[in-house]
Amino acid sequence: MIHINKLQKVYDNGYEALKSINLEVNEGELVCLLGPSGCGKTTILNLLAGLLDPTSGDIKFDNESVINKHPKDRNIGLVFQNYALYPHMTVLENVMFPLTVGKKKKPKEEAEKIAKKYMKITSIEELANKKPGEMSGGQQQRVAITRALVQSPKVLLLDEPLSNLDARLRLKIREEIRRLVKEIGITTIFVTHDQEEALSISDRIVLMNQGIVQQFDIPQNLYLEPANLFVAKFMGNPIINIYEMNKEGNVLVGDDFSIDLSLLNKNRIKQSFTEEKYVVGIRPEYFVLSDKPLFKVKVETAELIGKDCILNFKINNKNSKAITDINEGICENDEVGLDIDYNSIYIFKEDGMRVY
Repeated sequence: MIHINKLQKVYDNGYEALKSINLEVNEGELVCLLGPSGCGKTTILNLLAGLLDPTSGDIKFDNESVINKHPKDRNIGLVFQNYALYPHMTVLENVMFPLTVGKKKKPKEEAEKIAKKYMKITSIEELANKKPGEMSGGQQQRVAITRALVQSPKVLLLDEPLSNLDARLRLKIREEIRRLVKEIGITTIFVTHDQEEALSISDRIVLMNQGIVQQFDIPQNLYLEPANLFVAKFMGNPIINIYEMNKEGNVLVGDDFSIDLSLLNKNRIKQSFTEEKYVVGIRPEYFVLSDKPLFKVKVETAELIGKDCILNFKINNKNSKAITDINEGICENDEVGLDIDYNSIYIFKEDGMRVY
């Protein structure tokens, strides 16, 4: 288990990269650190690896603090974004290298046997005699991961390991990474800015912004039950539609449509509606085509993506999107009626706190 307690990192120029982070990662769990550039996810990874020292707070592996331990003594495997393979060595030599240096140095024959065992697991045995310059990016990434695993680390740290690969190869490699770490049973921290990657590979996701954990949860909850407005806007493609609305009596009023608060599902209400202004979030798939619509819109463009048709229109003075089935046959300049699924909307205070 990894236990991070009140972890803070402030640089010499006063920039606070991390603001009192608390996290617990279970043994054998695959956790993604997700968020926009500069949110602090790579800083956490570097602190776990011992490449940076925290300003305050503690990191424990299996209840033992590693704050004052050298990186080589933390029993971690680290895979970099740029692979960091030795160009003059063969694949076998690259994979064997961690076993041939340091205090835990093994005899060459034993090191080679261990290396070949892991190369079989990662399906790179046929590359044994090739050098990095002779391989594709996907093959190099497999070698880098194998080199990290060959040390039998307690924790595997992956720093955006797929960002240099094309989309199709990223999909294939991320499936292999999940299969591998689950097969071996190693605790894994995976840094990415790609939400689709995080949703598909993780047991849980840490979504961060400006050095603060916004939500630490199972993947589907970040999409279906966002903790705040930032999470709701970050998760989802196309992104959620956002509308500023005023509360008048028991109704949230916008320019083109209103939300009757008495119709809300009481089980989803988290706080009383005591503010004057609120932000309503509606995901594109939760607009509903209707013969008796809440409002009508003129379709500006209709994008066909697979079996879906993404309608672009304006409502409440906001550019908006709705997703319908391609079989509806809706085209540009058509007028359509839309309703709202009250069980699937989100309502936030102006500060981003979710109330529904």
